Amino acid sequence: MKKIKYFIQSEKGKDILIIIIIILVGLSSFELGRLSKNGNLNDNEIKIEYPANYKENDLNIPIQANLSQINTNNAPKTTTITGNYFASNRGKKYYPVGCSAGNTIKQENRIYFSTSAEAEKAGYELSSSCI
Repeated sequence: MKKIKYFIQSEKGKDILIIIIIILVGLSSFELGRLSKNGNLNDNEIKIEYPANYKENDLNIPIQANLSQINTNNAPKTTTITGNYFASNRGKKYYPVGCSAGNTIKQENRIYFSTSAEAEKAGYELSSSCI
């Protein structure tokens, strides 16, 4: 016990104790954040449903997105998105569907293209983050 008490009272022991406390607080905060996120979708979230024959590298299958929003009769709206590429109607770059670099573009500002050639013909160039 004397050794432990001496170690905790030393400068090195205090530094190690502070580091352990910081790590424990960080881990507990991370876990609490994970616990607070439930598995159910809220009414304002987007749910992407893939067809049964979808393959990860197959870009020819259109993706359907169900946009559940609050409207006058509280029925969910369904919007079908077709196209393998999208761009902002205010920007100059286009992105493949599934590229995380385009996630900041609002849904109402997106323009969809079937092919990359179609997007380039419209004056857009492929984003370097999605190559």
